[in-house]
Amino acid sequence: ARQGFRQLAGVGRAGRRWSLAREGKETERRQTPPPPPGGGDDGDSIMSSLHKSRIAEFQEILGEPEIVLQKLRKLCFSGIPFEGGLRCLCWKILLNYLPVERALWSSLLKKQRDLYAQFLKEMIIQPGIAKANLGVSREDVTLEDHPLNPNPDSRWNTYFKDNEVLLQIDKDVRRLYPDMAFFQRPTEYPCLLILDPQNEFETLRKRVEQTTLKSQTVARNRSGVTNVSSPHKTLAPHSLSEYEVLPNGCEAHWEVVERILFIYAKLNPGIAYVQGMNEIVGPLYYTFATDSNSDWKEHAEADTFFCFTNLMSEIRDNFIKSLDDSQCGITYKMEKVYSTLKEKDMELYMKLQEQNIKPQFFAFRWLTLLLSQEFLLPDVIRIWDSLFADDNRFDFLLLVCCAMLTLIRDQLLEGDFTLNMRLLQDYPISDVHLILKKAKDLQDSK
Repeated sequence: ARQGFRQLAGVGRAGRRWSLAREGKETERRQTPPPPPGGGDDGDSIMSSLHKSRIAEFQEILGEPEIVLQKLRKLCFSGIPFEGGLRCLCWKILLNYLPVERALWSSLLKKQRDLYAQFLKEMIIQPGIAKANLGVSREDVTLEDHPLNPNPDSRWNTYFKDNEVLLQIDKDVRRLYPDMAFFQRPTEYPCLLILDPQNEFETLRKRVEQTTLKSQTVARNRSGVTNVSSPHKTLAPHSLSEYEVLPNGCEAHWEVVERILFIYAKLNPGIAYVQGMNEIVGPLYYTFATDSNSDWKEHAEADTFFCFTNLMSEIRDNFIKSLDDSQCGITYKMEKVYSTLKEKDMELYMKLQEQNIKPQFFAFRWLTLLLSQEFLLPDVIRIWDSLFADDNRFDFLLLVCCAMLTLIRDQLLEGDFTLNMRLLQDYPISDVHLILKKAKDLQDSK
């Protein structure tokens, strides 16, 4: 479990490809209930009527002056329609970014978005100006600060530490959902604070380009160990040069994600950035940045940052190695998957025990990354609808993992160690509706 997320996530989505033509349509299509047997125009009509009725239910609940959270949770649990920005709005409420009182939304959003702009100024723009100015005056460099200053409070020392974090973030976000074009496309709303052509400060893009470590590969795993090796020895399947940086004045969606993660790391030095966080922020940003409401879409970066921060406050213990064996750590949660399986399906539990298949071999990735590596993005988003909506959302995640095991019990009972490990590392069932239904059945049978 301590080999780094890239290796742990090496199978997951590998081998699964989805055409770009499906990219925008798939999420919407998967929300629509299947037509009844018989099909035809009548079936399509009934399906459309049910879908419209469901949308109307959401609009009614969300239109109340004070939203009844329990009603909203129940409705969201079965999947949120893509149309009308409903999912974006529901997620923001379920992740405690927006209050249930609609009258407070406008002032809160302005306050939070202004706060995020201030973070950008303090953590990217002002350090960038300081870096550009350092060295202009020889007196400043020699007497006040210089790159070899061992003082931990040195601006240079902070700059170099931040660079190490930034390099890891940059490497990870460049290959976020590589089978999709979305993250390499330019955003419609580039950050003007950063991309103003009059700016002469060092941006994150320039920092990555100019860093003195750019000729080396820097990898940091969850143990906090930093490995520096020649890029000729370890060639990643998606190299940094694969995605060309867009011209000045434009920025790709992955660059926005990079900025969100960098700001989070700066504000949370105790955890900073750990590999795998990019897989958590990716679906959030994608959902908000594809909102049909342009007013919301324009602020996708700030809204994603705060929703990601709120989500991380609930799952951050999974990323902290020193807490692994505590009751809030990832080891406890992995064992909980097996204890739940033992209660629900003793035969399957004993089989996995006999073959010495530990939950660390597969559940570590499932739980830590909220299944974001196991399914295609539209399916991950559908699973997250239910996770975010459940009162005990991460207890429900344990049940989803248990459901995934019981749904392939026949193959697992027949297979040997190698075959079963392959099944668990590259989960064979793609129907997330079946998985969620099984998880709900397990929940109701308690």
